Amino acid sequence: MDCLVAIASRNDVGASAGDLTPPAPINPRERIDAIDVLRGIALFGVLAINVTSEFRVSIFEQFLAGKHPASPLDRVVETILTLAVDMKAFALFSLLFGAGLAIQFERLARSPRRSALLLRRLIVLLAFGLIHLCLIWNGDILTEYALAGLLVLPLLFGPRWLLGFAAVAFLLLYLALQLWMPSGVFPSLAMMWLDVADANRIYATGGFADVLAFRLREISLIIPLHIYVFPRTIGLFLLGALAWRAGLLRKAPTNQTTLFGLAVGGIGLGAALILANAGGMVTGRIGVVAGPLGTILLALGYAGAIVATANLARGKAWLGWAAPQGRMAFTNYLAQSVIFGWIFYGYGLGLFGRLGTASALAIGMTVYAAQVLFSAWWLRRYRYGPIEWLWRTLMYGTAQPMRPTTY
Repeated sequence: MDCLVAIASRNDVGASAGDLTPPAPINPRERIDAIDVLRGIALFGVLAINVTSEFRVSIFEQFLAGKHPASPLDRVVETILTLAVDMKAFALFSLLFGAGLAIQFERLARSPRRSALLLRRLIVLLAFGLIHLCLIWNGDILTEYALAGLLVLPLLFGPRWLLGFAAVAFLLLYLALQLWMPSGVFPSLAMMWLDVADANRIYATGGFADVLAFRLREISLIIPLHIYVFPRTIGLFLLGALAWRAGLLRKAPTNQTTLFGLAVGGIGLGAALILANAGGMVTGRIGVVAGPLGTILLALGYAGAIVATANLARGKAWLGWAAPQGRMAFTNYLAQSVIFGWIFYGYGLGLFGRLGTASALAIGMTVYAAQVLFSAWWLRRYRYGPIEWLWRTLMYGTAQPMRPTTY
């Protein structure tokens, strides 16, 4: 679910806006490519989970026994996605959103409108999220990110130690909820079975009005899933902000040793916890938190590995294709919802519930590859993606230039 966008935050950097110069987005040529690369790769992980677990079938099917029988290939693909991608890609986007919010906070340090602009940025994101949630796809993550950003924003006025302390506190709260989740938060198994049955009928065969009505009705069942991960989202926002403020992302080329150390430690320990949990080697309370903790550590390891690699000369050649995709992640995330809605729901091709995991992932990979090519083509002609342009325009209150020749 997530996305996104986080998807939803960008890495504009540059000189602070002075008193005489109206605040405005930074020149695209001054962006940090490694962050865009990380966002572009993370978007693939989000797409892979969304298309296989939320567009192909009901989101609640994963919580129920007796799912559709899967082929050996589908089982292999599901296992890989579950162990290596599921929730990790969304964690990466949470880190990136926090870093992006800290970058904007820093850029606007000399502007008397800083708080108002950042508040407007998040409110505009909230509006996008609610439109996406209600009219396009109820797996939206933008709404959660906007609400979490509103809570994190005041903490950015504090020192680095406060960001670190708050990040640890929220992540510990998230892990504690794995053990002591209050009763009644999640829908019952009976409600999930009923929702899956309705989804198989309405999403597969219903017209747009039928799908829209069911999507709105289903939101009340999905909200608890967001509540469940909300502390983790806030904690990762704060970690991302801390990583920027500490210079780990700002001065990534001079922090290669630290980044590669984070990669080795995060991937090694995170993978060990996830595999131990999946293999039943840890039980009891330790087993309950091993998977969620492993997911956080693995995401941190992925971030360190990708950013460090993207800062190497050879790494730029290997991963540079993802930077345009990352610069247009907001546009691409929303476009994926529209495209997959048409492919899987009854008002389009109606493939909901008819494909295996591997086939759905192949469709997702095709859409992603097309977006990589389109993003590179678009950004050779324009400064921003269409939704990125609209977001900036609404944030700053004035139309932003689109043509590259204007900067």
